[in-house]
Amino acid sequence: MVALVTGMVVCAIVAMLVMAFAVVPALRDGRDVLTPRGERVVDALKERSESARQALERAR
Repeated sequence: MVALVTGMVVCAIVAMLVMAFAVVPALRDGRDVLTPRGERVVDALKERSESARQALERAR
């Protein structure tokens, strides 16, 4: 079980490094990282999380 969890953590770290190697140069060059559709998805998620946060605050 420990080997499985360790393997998953290593895979996640490698994936983050690969993304960083792709994203950082793109941002430095002024290129967009996400497509327009991806930007819309991120905006929708931000709106949903904000509304959920406000609903939780009202429930308290």
